[in-house]
Amino acid sequence: MRTTAQRAARAALWVALPAELALVVCLVGGVRITGAVLLAVEALVVGVLALEAAVMWPLYTARRRAGEGRRAAASSAVRAVVPVAVRRLMVHELRALHSLGVWSVRRRHRIPAGALPFSYTEPQTGTMWVLFSASVLETVVLALVVPWPLVHLILLVVGVYGTVFVVALHAACVTRPHVVEADGSLRLRYGALFDLRVPAPLITAARVERRYDGGGLVRVDENGGLDLAVGSGTTVTVELAEPVEFVRPLGRSGSARTLRFHADDPRAAVAALSRRPLTPGAPVTPPYPCRGSRRARTPPGPTGRAYEGEPPCSCCCRPPKERPPRGAGLP
Repeated sequence: MRTTAQRAARAALWVALPAELALVVCLVGGVRITGAVLLAVEALVVGVLALEAAVMWPLYTARRRAGEGRRAAASSAVRAVVPVAVRRLMVHELRALHSLGVWSVRRRHRIPAGALPFSYTEPQTGTMWVLFSASVLETVVLALVVPWPLVHLILLVVGVYGTVFVVALHAACVTRPHVVEADGSLRLRYGALFDLRVPAPLITAARVERRYDGGGLVRVDENGGLDLAVGSGTTVTVELAEPVEFVRPLGRSGSARTLRFHADDPRAAVAALSRRPLTPGAPVTPPYPCRGSRRARTPPGPTGRAYEGEPPCSCCCRPPKERPPRGAGLP
């Protein structure tokens, strides 16, 4: 009986949420809604909320009797009733809109001190701006073509929101880059949709490997390899000592022992993942080949870390020339 009630509550959410969203869009747009329609929608929402409360309350009380705290018991009840896809979609949307604000002030999301961020948006930037332009064009055309005021207003609000959401999705990718932390651990991200932390002891090898396999954002092959692709391709492969657990954007879980992801500068990412503590007398090599900038030519100091896998550049990392003593060679 309890399982049937939980299924009914989940199904009711898929009906009530679109109805409430449509009502909010109309009210915000200034559309006049008759009292009967408003009463029917509100009655539907109240009925769904009552059903959700009736289903969640026994679950909450059972968790409380088991010794859990109020927040943990409430969270367990919500997870049991609200579908995981609905919860994750709502969280993704809120995080994307938050990233739009972070991007507007030129900041990044949670980059610890001493960590190295690596962007991955280069292959998709052009596609995102094409989608943005198409969304703007579609919104304008529909606003000029559709003659019915109610449909015209609904399409206009939905089109504007869709345009903003495309920019927010790209902003989430810009403000949430991959991160190699100071202890050598790796954090793989794709905007607000995917987040995976890999401890440093599990990373056994990293190499530059360009692959173009096509398909979706998150793919798992038959050999236990995870592809976090951008533009249908990956550029870095990381081998792990043991599989790590990850969660897909809509809530499905999996495990992988090989990670493949895209980084705009794969050689720098591999160099950062391959770094080891300095030993006395070990040569210091830069984290990536010199590119002519003063910041790039500055290698780690004597108390820093040496980076393996990248040769020193020839323009600024050469050892100083030994000059003969003054007066040597004179008769």
